[in-house]
Amino acid sequence: MLPLPAGREASADVAARVYVRHRPERSLLYQIVEEYYPAFVSYLATQGTALPGYVQREFEDYLKCGRLEHGFLRVRCDSCHAEHLVAFSCKRRGFCPSCGARRMDESAALLADEVFPEQPVRQWVLSFPYPLRFPFASRPAIMGQVLGIVYRCIATHLIKKAGFSCNTAQTGAVTFGC
Repeated sequence: MLPLPAGREASADVAARVYVRHRPERSLLYQIVEEYYPAFVSYLATQGTALPGYVQREFEDYLKCGRLEHGFLRVRCDSCHAEHLVAFSCKRRGFCPSCGARRMDESAALLADEVFPEQPVRQWVLSFPYPLRFPFASRPAIMGQVLGIVYRCIATHLIKKAGFSCNTAQTGAVTFGC
């Protein structure tokens, strides 16, 4: 479907470029969610409770992601006129492995190509204990405050270690909460 670069011979490289539709319904995760999620929701209803709306949307959108029966685009190659159906994706990042990975790749490429200046960059990864993760996920304002405190501590440490004062040096940060 894609033209080969000049000077390249047709080989196994061409086979890697042929569009193959993603079929999420074949994955084990999809099959488990499809089978047990409705029963779980029913069980919660009998207990007089329900999942938060954002969790329900994640699961329901995940079950529609990549499925042609929930919407698609018909795309056509301008050179060979081959046509393919491309199913809509959920574009969620919380649960869907396909969309989460795509968004992660896009975010990393944007940061590396367009956001970070040509300056040294350090990466810090924070992992919070499980009992704190759920309140952070359900209350983003709290997570924002925690990240602000962590950022100020790291920035102050780096500025002092470089021999500057907080009045003369500046740092920046990009944070992601998962």
